Amino acid sequence: MQSVLNILEARISEVMGEVSGQALRQCSGQAGCPALVRPATDARFGDYQVNGVMPLAKQLKTNPRKLAEQIVAKLNSATADKLSDICESPEIAGPGFINLRLKPELIAANLLQISKDADRLGLEKAEKPKTVVVDFSGPNIAKQMHVGHLRSTIIGDCICRLLELQGHKVIRQNHIGDWGTQFGMLINYLVNVVYIDAAMKATGLSTKTEYDLSSLRDTEELYRKAQERNKTDKSFADVSRYWVVQLQNGDEQAKRYWEKIVSLSLSESKEIYERLGVLLTESDIRGESFYNPKLPGVVAELKKKGLAVESEGAVCVFPEGFKDKEGKPLPVIVQKSDGAYLYATTDLAAIRYRVGELKADKIIYVTDARQGLHFEMVFAVARMAGWVKPQTELVHVTFGSVLGEDGKPLKTRSGENVKLKELLDEAVERARKVVEEKNPGLSEDEKKKIANAVGIGAVKYADYTNNRTSDYIFSFDKMLAMEGNTAPYMQYAYARVRSIQRKGRDKGIEVDKEIAQSQSISLTEPSELDLAKHLIRYGEAVSSSAGDYRPNYLTAYLYDLAQKFSSFYNDCPVLDASSDKRPTRLLLCDLTAKTIEHGLHNLLGIEVIEQM
Repeated sequence: MQSVLNILEARISEVMGEVSGQALRQCSGQAGCPALVRPATDARFGDYQVNGVMPLAKQLKTNPRKLAEQIVAKLNSATADKLSDICESPEIAGPGFINLRLKPELIAANLLQISKDADRLGLEKAEKPKTVVVDFSGPNIAKQMHVGHLRSTIIGDCICRLLELQGHKVIRQNHIGDWGTQFGMLINYLVNVVYIDAAMKATGLSTKTEYDLSSLRDTEELYRKAQERNKTDKSFADVSRYWVVQLQNGDEQAKRYWEKIVSLSLSESKEIYERLGVLLTESDIRGESFYNPKLPGVVAELKKKGLAVESEGAVCVFPEGFKDKEGKPLPVIVQKSDGAYLYATTDLAAIRYRVGELKADKIIYVTDARQGLHFEMVFAVARMAGWVKPQTELVHVTFGSVLGEDGKPLKTRSGENVKLKELLDEAVERARKVVEEKNPGLSEDEKKKIANAVGIGAVKYADYTNNRTSDYIFSFDKMLAMEGNTAPYMQYAYARVRSIQRKGRDKGIEVDKEIAQSQSISLTEPSELDLAKHLIRYGEAVSSSAGDYRPNYLTAYLYDLAQKFSSFYNDCPVLDASSDKRPTRLLLCDLTAKTIEHGLHNLLGIEVIEQM
């Protein structure tokens, strides 16, 4: 079902092109004369506003209000008649804005159409579906996931869900850090320190603590000790480099240790993904180790094409337009003087694989904003090398940091990154206390289920509500509040609507039958009409969120929906309504619940609950 906004945009843009007397492709240097239809900021003046008249008037060097009058006359003319099936007669406001008010009949017809599409709620699919690769999460192996991984993981997951809903073929890629010098240090420490100590302990010669690889926490501690030893002990560092080479050459012992460490790390990541409701699986993993065999070919091809040159012993590419503070060209180093490869080399290999093998039309990278320059330069090199077609999109979706109450990056008291598992545990624990206070009569299983849904949902929803490019302060108190734009408020709003339907059934009302048999909708009360208008705009919110990769557009829509429903329910009896009005109001309740559930569960990956 095409959204009202898209229909208005297409029809009015066409008329603007005709009135301007220009070919559509010449207008303002764009494809068509864009009407720039946007939802009205003040409902008193209408439902939508046409903002494209003034830019067009400036292009034509004419009076914008007179141009608006010509456009409205054309829209209303018997030969064009572009809006009579959608809107009341357009009104001109200010210097050249055109206000549009939807007809109740159109709103009612759209509601009925949406109600018959339980799975998609009338959401339209892309005319030309694409193959889209989304690179997100990317935890480091041998370390526990921390709060710094939260935003990439959940924002990336939401983007995938939005794009899949639009009909695109989405290929998730979890670019894990499972290769490099850190594994040489860790294997060296395991072989020459831990297990030697363990053997000595068994013979009574040592009392040192024995570690094994059954706990990621132990592995992380081992990594920390190995790193410290590597910095202070030259002979240890030399042996660590030896193990890196052994691993790269496929040495069986090195490979066994590496596989054990990777497996342990991925097991914990999988647990985190499941708790967060993130749709990442083992088959989505394409780590640095996957691209390692491809790196020599990347460098060789860049050299062959005359793009890579030696500079101070390293192999570099100098993409045009990138300079340092002194005005000197900035390099993308693809191979160090000692022969080692860098992140940029791996990212270039990944682009070549994703375009060449996965046939990506678009590649989206979800990382923090600090990596902006890195990806700009890597994208430029990939295009210089011809690995990316001109029409292929390379997109870097950035996000800000999660801050503590002090306004600094969220850390523990000891200054370490907050572990994501511990953060989620605390969220669920705090949610459990809220459930105990609000509804102590629930069973243990119900309390556990609700606490988990509310706690995890609160963490995710709080992140989603913020503009992704901004930093935000992490506050359990705010995210678990029952008021405001929070997950608990939205989950309660859903449960409240469903409770109305349950009460109706308990009173003997055939709720589902009345909804299913609704052939006409009567929207006579202002709050009914306001809620109905908002319901048919769900597709606009989804489209905006997907187009700009911003989940906060969706959370804002859902919050407004909950508030409009609250106003409707306060103004309009539902179960006690007259027989001619009750079916419409039951339908409004049903679509509100389904829309909240679809937005929270299907797109944001947040559980809904029937009661709180």
